[in-house]
Amino acid sequence: MGAVWSDERRFTRWLDVEIAAMAGWAELGVVPAEAVAAVRERARVDVARIGEIEDRTHHDVVAFTEAVAEQVGEHARWFHYGLTSSDVVDTALALQLGDAGRLLLDGVDGVDAVLVARAGELRRVPTIGRTHGVHAEPTTFGLKLLGWLMELRRGRARLEAAFAGVRAGKLSGAVGAYANTDPRVEESALQALGLDREPVATQVVARDRHAALLAAIAGMGATLERFALEIRHLQRTEVREAFEPFAAGQKGSSAMPHKRNPIVAERICGLARVLRANALVGLEDVALWHERDISHSSAERVVLPDSTIALDYMLDRTRWLIEGLEVDPARMLRNLEASHGLVFSGRVLLRLVEAGLSREDAYAVVQRNALRAWDEERPLRELLEADPEAAALTPSALDEIFDLESFLVHVDEIFDRTLTTSEVAHV
Repeated sequence: MGAVWSDERRFTRWLDVEIAAMAGWAELGVVPAEAVAAVRERARVDVARIGEIEDRTHHDVVAFTEAVAEQVGEHARWFHYGLTSSDVVDTALALQLGDAGRLLLDGVDGVDAVLVARAGELRRVPTIGRTHGVHAEPTTFGLKLLGWLMELRRGRARLEAAFAGVRAGKLSGAVGAYANTDPRVEESALQALGLDREPVATQVVARDRHAALLAAIAGMGATLERFALEIRHLQRTEVREAFEPFAAGQKGSSAMPHKRNPIVAERICGLARVLRANALVGLEDVALWHERDISHSSAERVVLPDSTIALDYMLDRTRWLIEGLEVDPARMLRNLEASHGLVFSGRVLLRLVEAGLSREDAYAVVQRNALRAWDEERPLRELLEADPEAAALTPSALDEIFDLESFLVHVDEIFDRTLTTSEVAHV
């Protein structure tokens, strides 16, 4: 990903655009075919030389065209013919973003694959579901991962659409009116480059496209942050249900040898904040003065490389984190049982309603006993068995109510309706 944003790649993409434009002019008989051939054969990106010229000109595109002219000779008079700087810069940026997009979508697919595998592996491992950080009802760790998978796929769709949105170029001149060029040149060049046309351009490709991309990148970052934050919570000493990998010889603290910290998960959470901040920059870049200013340019040179590089890294670390995640099913079960059977309270409520109590009365019976279970650290079932107002709960009924497996009856159905046949077979 770093190579996508190197000076070498940037100038190479500029050269691709310039040659495509010259070829378009040649099709119209304006630029000699031999001039296009000469540029293709002789022009090479010389980053150092471009830098030397820019030190004098203080204009990167002029420095680029001069450096190419030195290599090409007399045919260089047709190089950059009819174009303005933004024609080259914005169209080349679309190509660079296309390169970045392919890498990021591959990264998402890597996370997808490990989530499918781990979700299938852990699909029926019971764990306590928590709301507000408090025990709610049992679920499975596989379902937790399956939910992450679905969110990841929604994020991928948004990311793919956003990258498609920025694959637009323009070769329409200084304010987009084709005063010194021909729309047919733009059409030919963009087709050769595999880009869409900005239907009505100013001097630049409209920046709502790039704002949407940065928002989609930030959204994917938030999704990865949710995964990482959950793992951080589950690794807390009081919970200890899942742990990020810890290499042999790794140290958690310079002062406390016992420490095993979720440092990669924390890193993912931290970088997600950077992506959100960069998305704000993208929104700020939408409104430019009249047909164009360059207030967006300096900002984009930071946020587009930084956001794509950061997300690429986050996806790699998330795949590593989930693939190597150490899960402790026994600890999950102990934690589930630590709340004295309170996780079955909803099922008790329903059974009392079925037995003829009003919902309000049934709720009062269950809540009263649930609070005693907390305060006295006694099993909820034991308290219900001694409560005359819960007499409708026979021993067999209580056996059914307090059966953990009853919470898992629809797990396979959820997996089957969520994953394709091939993915179910894979897991």
